[in-house]
Amino acid sequence: MKKIAAEWKLKAQVVVVIGIGGSYLGSKAALEALLHPFANELALNQGPKILFAGQNLSQDYMAELMDLLEEKEYAAIVISKSGTTTEPAIAFRIIKNHLETKYGKEEAATRIIAVTDKSRGALKEVASKEGYRTFVIPDDVGGRYSVLTPVGLLPMAVAGVNIDSMIQGAAKMREICMERSGNNVAIQYAALRNLLYGKGKTIEILVNFNPKLQYFAEWWKQLFGESEGKEGKGIFPASVNFTSDLHSMGQYIQEGERIMFETVLDVKHPAREYSVGNDPADVDGLNFLAGMEVEQVNKKARAGTKLAHIDGGVPNILLEAERLDAFNLGALFYFFEFACGVSAYMLGINPFDQPGVEDYKQNMFALLGKPGYEELAEKLKERL
Repeated sequence: MKKIAAEWKLKAQVVVVIGIGGSYLGSKAALEALLHPFANELALNQGPKILFAGQNLSQDYMAELMDLLEEKEYAAIVISKSGTTTEPAIAFRIIKNHLETKYGKEEAATRIIAVTDKSRGALKEVASKEGYRTFVIPDDVGGRYSVLTPVGLLPMAVAGVNIDSMIQGAAKMREICMERSGNNVAIQYAALRNLLYGKGKTIEILVNFNPKLQYFAEWWKQLFGESEGKEGKGIFPASVNFTSDLHSMGQYIQEGERIMFETVLDVKHPAREYSVGNDPADVDGLNFLAGMEVEQVNKKARAGTKLAHIDGGVPNILLEAERLDAFNLGALFYFFEFACGVSAYMLGINPFDQPGVEDYKQNMFALLGKPGYEELAEKLKERL
């Protein structure tokens, strides 16, 4: 992975990661958390810009992405165990054709890497035929649990993330999670959320006070939603980004239906320092904050929010990370994956399947006219 990262840093301004669900959310979460959000504008040499495709069916999104790729030197990572998932398969068709037109078939093959099954599937077949370099998705790892495999680590490496440190953080958390004691924080978290679920708290809100964690919450929602939401059971995973969402969802959380609890993900030490300035006019009345670090204001907002929500009948679980770096993010990924499995088993649910995901696909294929779906298509059309 590091070799490819070094190679593509020299030849690609942009790398497109093609995937959906767990095939893109983990790497997206890591890049949003760890990279400078304005790296391009500041010309920071972190690595190629990582963009994503195949995570939706928006024609406008795809067309606008291709507008950019027409002007850039680029490469692509296509991630799919089967190679037949509709959204990424369509995106890969478009990007593969564009790469071959732009660079020629031989050079295009050096600019495409497939992360897929080791021996079977449509993508594996294409990769073998075209001579693409490949990385393997382990047989026993589902997409939403795959962030610490090449599915997540390859895009991170290409973007300049220290993947060694991330794996070290995950390994350290694994040691903690394997402890057979009452101090096992992952089991404590799983038990607490199930205890609250048993008391009628059917919605869990993952709260962050750092916008860099917004996509981490999206990854977390897929992890728990797809693992636990079965057989009429499961806590509904939601997320908010404070303090901004205190000015929208804060009202409902404070005084709406009492069916929720919050899990607050707190980063103790910010990476940078920045203080509130002094204004001689003091028209906003905030000179009492002059000289105080912005993070201190944020901490008091966290404390005030916690107390207000607890007083309003919303239980809080607090999870703390020392800082937002590759090591601690790797630990968080492992922590939640482990806790999710334990929590699902406490519910009597298999955390590693997702039978309900197939329902919409069957309907979509029928309505698109896929051969073999004619009978279902007729039934669906009668309802539309």
